[in-house]
Amino acid sequence: MRTGRFAMRIGRCTAASVVVTAGLTMATYPRWRSWCLTWGATDDEVGRTLPGDELLIDPDLVSTRAVWVDAPASAIWPWLVQMGPGRGGAYTYDWIENLFGLDMHSADEILPQYQDIAIGEGWTLGSRGPSLRVAELDPERALVLRSDDGNWVWAFVIIPDATGSRLVSRNRIATPGASRVSRILNTYIMEPGSLVMERKTLLGIKQRAERLAVGSPA
Repeated sequence: MRTGRFAMRIGRCTAASVVVTAGLTMATYPRWRSWCLTWGATDDEVGRTLPGDELLIDPDLVSTRAVWVDAPASAIWPWLVQMGPGRGGAYTYDWIENLFGLDMHSADEILPQYQDIAIGEGWTLGSRGPSLRVAELDPERALVLRSDDGNWVWAFVIIPDATGSRLVSRNRIATPGASRVSRILNTYIMEPGSLVMERKTLLGIKQRAERLAVGSPA
């Protein structure tokens, strides 16, 4: 009996913590929203025109996030082109993505069977998710994906740096017809959530590319 009561108390405390955390996020998010949408990116990267921008002229949301990679573009590119469900994964938290049935299994090695990618190829994110297709392809420079409905453009751009490379990820998203409630949920839940997942993706690619660059086994 005591164990049951203790478990109930723990459950109530956990639920209360979740509510408090959600409340604090909503109350403070406007103060750190800019940081959330531009994590790791320089002012120049945020402001510059990147491949794929022309595919969605008037988005409701733009995020530009980046990471510095101590490796050349040739060590980064293979990890980008093999991304996707049932392919090389997304190098993020697989267990979270697979809760939604996305079939993501992040590879730690180069997969030769997924290195030959072409314009128009793509995949669907889960049974009800959007379908993404390669819209622009510039080897070792830019890989741009666009959803079939045209409301999401996701670009990965590699910019040579003095001793390595900058890997920039830009999302342009339109939400035509979205209700006020949907827009609030997108802002206060999806935006911070996307940072958690995309940050892990960028760092995952960075780690793999740097390991590949020095010739260590992946």
